[in-house]
Formats: sequence, C-alpha cells, structure tokens
Amino acid sequence: MQSGKGLSVPSFASHADSSDDAELVRAAWAAIRAGLRADIGARTFDHWLKPVDLIGFCDVDSAIRLSLPSEFMANWVTAHYTDRLLHAWRAMLPHIRSVRIETAGSSVARYAVAEPEATDSVAVQPEPSQFDARLTFERFVVGTANEVARNAAMALAEPGPARFNPLYIHAQTGQGKTHLLHSIGHAFTATHPGARVLYMSAERFMFDFVTAMRARDTLSFKARLRSADLLMIDDVQFIAGKESTQEEFLHTVDELMSNGKRLVISADRGPQALDGVEGRILSRLTQGLVADIAPADYDLRRAILAAKVQAQSSLIVPEAVIDLLAARITSNVRELEGALNRLVAYAQLSSRVVDEAFAEDILAEMFRASRRRITIDEIQRRVSEHYKIRQAEMVSARRAREVARPRQVAMYLAKQLTPRSLPEIGRKFGGRDHTTVIHAVRQIEKLRGLDTDIDNDVRSLIRQLEG
Repeated sequence: MQSGKGLSVPSFASHADSSDDAELVRAAWAAIRAGLRADIGARTFDHWLKPVDLIGFCDVDSAIRLSLPSEFMANWVTAHYTDRLLHAWRAMLPHIRSVRIETAGSSVARYAVAEPEATDSVAVQPEPSQFDARLTFERFVVGTANEVARNAAMALAEPGPARFNPLYIHAQTGQGKTHLLHSIGHAFTATHPGARVLYMSAERFMFDFVTAMRARDTLSFKARLRSADLLMIDDVQFIAGKESTQEEFLHTVDELMSNGKRLVISADRGPQALDGVEGRILSRLTQGLVADIAPADYDLRRAILAAKVQAQSSLIVPEAVIDLLAARITSNVRELEGALNRLVAYAQLSSRVVDEAFAEDILAEMFRASRRRITIDEIQRRVSEHYKIRQAEMVSARRAREVARPRQVAMYLAKQLTPRSLPEIGRKFGGRDHTTVIHAVRQIEKLRGLDTDIDNDVRSLIRQLEG
C-alpha cells in the first residue's frame, strides 16, 4: 500500500482492484470541485480553489492530500475552506478522516489537518458534519428579496403536518439557497428527534446512483434514500438530460411523498425553466410551494456585510468600506462575502488597516467585474430629479446650498459607482478641479454619518442607479 502519493483506497471502495479505487477518488474529487464552484461562485473558486491539486489518499491515516502552489494560498485555503473540503469528501467517501492542505514543492510538508467531530459508527441521526454549523436560520439575513423563501423554509422544518410538500427554492447562484437548506436541516433535526435527514447535491445523487449500479447494489441506494423523513436535493438542474438518473429521482420523489415524507429541492431557475427535465418530474416539483430568492438589493447586501462583521469581533471594518462593498459587489451574496473575506485576509496577512483605499486596491478586479456601466450623465440626471433641480445646475457655477449639496452628492456617487478618475469626474461637472471632487466626496461621507436625511438620499439613489 502507498502512504503518500498513491491513490490506493483499499478499505472503502466496493470495486475489486486499486485502479477502480483510484478512479473512485478522482471521480469524487471532480464532483467536489464542481460542487464547490457552483457553491462559492466561479470567480472565488477560480482564484483560490481551482489551483488545488489532488495528491492522493494516504491509507495510513485515511487522509486526502491536496496541494497548492504557494504557502500564502495554502494558508488562506486552510483558514477558510478546510472544514468545507472535509465535509465534501466525507459526504462522498465517509471513511475519509482528514484533509491535508500542503504546499507544492516544499521539502517539509506544511499542512493543516481537520479531524471529523464524529466517529464512523452507524447512527440513526445524520452526522453533525452533514450541515454547516454557520448556516442556520439565525444567521440568515432577511430582506424583501428572500423573506418568502426563508419563511417557507422555516415552516417546512416545523413539527406537525407539513403545510406544503415539496418545497422548491430557486435563485441565481450565490443568493442563499444552500444556506436555507442547511438551516432546514438544523431546524428539522432539532424539532424531530430521531428523524432521518438526507442532504445531497444532484451531482452526489447521480454519483451514488451510478456507483450503486456498477456495484450491482441499487437496492441499498434506494433503501437509503427512501427511508429518509426529509430529503433535500441541491442544484437539481444538474440532472437535466440524464434519463436513468431522472427515472430513479422520480421514483424516489413519488415514494417519499406517498409516505408523507418531506422533500426540499433547490435549483438556479424555476421548475418550468428546467430544460431537459421530464414533465412528470416538473409536475411533482410544482405540486407544493415554489419560492424564489431575488437578487439582494443594496440594503440587504449591506445588512449581510454588517452582520458578518459583527459576528466576528476581531474584524475592524469601517462603515465606509461596508458601504463601498455593498455598492460595488452586486452580482451575488456569495461573491459579496468572498470580497469581505479576501479583504480581511489580505489586511491580516500584510498587517494593513482596512480602509477605502485598501479596499479599492485589493478588490479592484472584483469591482471592475461587478460594475454595471453606470455613467456620470445618468448619475447627474437621477440626482437632479431626486432634488428637483435642473440637470444643467450640475455643471453651473452656482454655489447656493440647494444646488451645491446635490452636486456634491452626484460627485460622491460618481466616485463610488463609476471607474472614472477624480480629474475626469471634475471635468464632467463643469470643468472643476479634482480637489473639488475630493472635498465633495469627503463632505458627503461625513454628512452620511451625521445626517440621516443625506444618508437616506444616498441609499435611495444607489438603489435607483443599480436598478
């Protein structure tokens, strides 16, 4: 047996030889990578996790060994993703006990080991590692975009007869679907002692089903899923076009629902938009409640960041930086949280203070990618309409307060929402000097902390411009 670089998995694969075992580990890693990319977003995945290489399985201590090209990246991934990687590997291959993050080419292996909290003994309850301890209803920040989905998820986890079944939650990537599924898992196991809960991605469903067919043991697979009191399938869109998987999925859904068991499905689109999914399945999925999560607006994005900072007392992030991130990162919540994590990690590792200039520098690429093409002309028009002045006043020489203050607000928004330099912004406001723009930006920043009317005006204008 190999203890280091081999992919020997002698104890937990049902296949007859080591080449099949190696293939099973590689297939699991491919599924894990795909799941992580969908879960954390393409940009964050490509920056931090795409460079991770699979070294192999060490049968001495049942560890999966992964490597990264630099010590900095290894440290960051260890700090932020070791637990998630361990959860994913144990979901695929339960006998894995730890995940090591190593630095490629290091003469002395530098790695972190995450040991599972529970043993491998068989239990009626799911392992504690099945649900992320951070993803609870208490930590789910609620706004108008996600309130219905959150309330539906809480209702499904309540004791007593289910008010609707199944629950189908759909949203674009990174808006909180997986958080709600984990929250349901936590709440349901708390309110239904002894209940059997299964949570898996659609890719995991396919992986387990194909593995069972190859091992000629589909009966065990069917029995495991159909004995669940609550079954949750994440990202069901991935079964599109997979005929045999869809047939098994349909039978599983019918069996559970006919026995009064609960079912939660998530996807990145509504049921009727699932191209390549059989009509009988779509009929079942729309039988209960379909709830969507809309993209988070500015207020919700800001509330999510504020809650995350508050939950970690060691983080010192000024309000102005929170405003900046909430205004600039509009794609999805996961990338928003990823931006905050990246900002704090860089600050801690470089002993820098988190301020707006630091955020602009570290997150410049993310800001460019997320920015909608808002123009200064559009900003001037919106601000003029809001304050009921003529747009021509934005470039005039008038200094009356009823004109000067809206002009300062427009300059502030131009700095926050466009990639234009200070001199460029000044030229768009009647050929003013860049120092005038700096003064305007600082003045509005100060007033937002002192004057709730100004702060509300700015928030409202940001929402309008982003919409």
